[in-house]
Amino acid sequence: MFDVITLGDAMISFSPNATGPLKFVHSFERRVGGAELNVAIGCSRLGLKTGWISRLGKDEFGQHIQTFARGEGVDVSETKLVDGYATSLNFKEIMANGAGRTLYYRNPSPTETLKPEDLNPSYFQQAKILHLTGIYPAVSTGNMAVTKQAIKLAKENGVKVAFDPNIRLRLWSKEEARLALYPLLQEVDILLTGDEEMEIILGTSDPTEIIAETTKLGIDLVAIKRGENGSVGSYQGKVVEAAPVPATKVVDTVGAGDGFDAGLLYGYLQGWPLERMLAFANTIGSMVVSIVGDNEGLPYLEEVQAQLGELERIER
Repeated sequence: MFDVITLGDAMISFSPNATGPLKFVHSFERRVGGAELNVAIGCSRLGLKTGWISRLGKDEFGQHIQTFARGEGVDVSETKLVDGYATSLNFKEIMANGAGRTLYYRNPSPTETLKPEDLNPSYFQQAKILHLTGIYPAVSTGNMAVTKQAIKLAKENGVKVAFDPNIRLRLWSKEEARLALYPLLQEVDILLTGDEEMEIILGTSDPTEIIAETTKLGIDLVAIKRGENGSVGSYQGKVVEAAPVPATKVVDTVGAGDGFDAGLLYGYLQGWPLERMLAFANTIGSMVVSIVGDNEGLPYLEEVQAQLGELERIER
């Protein structure tokens, strides 16, 4: 039985060995990235059983990603290596204050070889939550059909659908994202979103208005990520504003939202009240930004508990 399964792209992420504009960086360190895989890894480190559905190039990089995910405890039986495609790459630019941008080299993506009929119904029968993002449908035009088929299989098997819009404007325009993602909200049980993304999809970044609109759409749990302003959530008729958790040091903001998602899903599966879910997720987000890398900063359960003061951690 899987606690969480994800569907989406992954890539080799080259992190610079120096901060500043990319054109002046001369060396990079190879890492693994991808929002959906990051969430699977984050959940796995918290002790959940996870699986990941994807396609990678049949090359050294694809083999590395598959091995890396397996080593993190993520089931990769539904992740295949395909001929004729190069595994996707990205290069990160990180400024001295931790802010940055990412340049992608993912066209054509090996994920375009995954078709709706390739999804294994039995994989969904074993899951509690299907986690999706808006990145995968944006990578290739055919990926939306796969996304819809995944949702269909989830609904048929009583699997909760969690969704993070994760809008990447390097992949599509605001209008394209809105037209594609708004219809998906009607199928979502757990919405994990940034307020800026809701500005694109719903036309408002106000948490009160976002909660009102998403409640009308029938979404059970809404968690709005607000960065340094903390988060706001709505669940079972209750609205909670959770205070931000200051980071020790901000060195890389990539992956913080994925860490938040993993923490929220973990809390949801534990049956926690909304206040505890948001505090737990906020804490993970603040921990992730203190470490360079897409998923290197995703903590293990004991580390989060120690950060929250729930567990004494003996250093030496």
